[in-house]
Amino acid sequence: MRMNFKEHVISTIKNKNSAVCVGLDVEPGKIPAVLKNEKNPVLKFNQEIIAATKEYTAAYKPNLAFYEQTGIKGLECFEKTLEFMGGDVIKIADAKRGDIGNTSKKYAHAFFEHFSCDAVTVSPYMGEDSITPFLEKEDKGVFILALTSNKGSFDFQMQKMADGRYLYEFVIEKINSWNAKKNCGLVVGATHPELFEGIRKLAPDLPYLIPGIGAQGGDLENTVKYGFVKNDVLSLVNSSRAIIFASDGPDFAERAGEEARKLRDQINKCLK
Repeated sequence: MRMNFKEHVISTIKNKNSAVCVGLDVEPGKIPAVLKNEKNPVLKFNQEIIAATKEYTAAYKPNLAFYEQTGIKGLECFEKTLEFMGGDVIKIADAKRGDIGNTSKKYAHAFFEHFSCDAVTVSPYMGEDSITPFLEKEDKGVFILALTSNKGSFDFQMQKMADGRYLYEFVIEKINSWNAKKNCGLVVGATHPELFEGIRKLAPDLPYLIPGIGAQGGDLENTVKYGFVKNDVLSLVNSSRAIIFASDGPDFAERAGEEARKLRDQINKCLK
């Protein structure tokens, strides 16, 4: 019997003893010089990073923009990167899709059928019919933007409605109602740690994808304290630049592994 996505998250975090998600947001200009003569420097970089961090990592999250920017070659790199990850981690396409139903159905097919991702990030702005096509398979997860880590989150998400609730709280309530197959999750930025306790009360059973740790300055201790469910850990803490660009020298992979291990250990220490 297949696990639903929530069960998959819990199982993977437990098996890996890690809630770390490594963001593969690879900028070609930051590729270490030692890889410049490779046939595909970005793919080789990703493979080296994955090999060095996989022991400490539950999930990987390549951001589509960093691959789409170079067209077909970039999408082929994205596909080969996913294949290299293997089957014991959660593969998250950070695509932030969300369009009318028929279009979303094509996006869902692309990421879940063609690329065999385990999850995708989506925007809820266009409403339920733009999300539903992503939710058809209970073993495929959808991390829906709720409260993001960027400064622009205050433009809409943090605006108060007439009934006194923030807009992001209303969005979370809607997401709860879409979670019949236990495959909804939330994107909640670590730059809002003071709000985590209230958010977890609103969505006690949803997995979180938490960006903002590392280069964006998120508060790890309070993120774990208020954002995690300790009996069944449901949150994935993403770090991108702080891990993958820890060094630009020949030791880049080794240093990435050290940073992933360090983050894993910090999270586990907070959980205890």
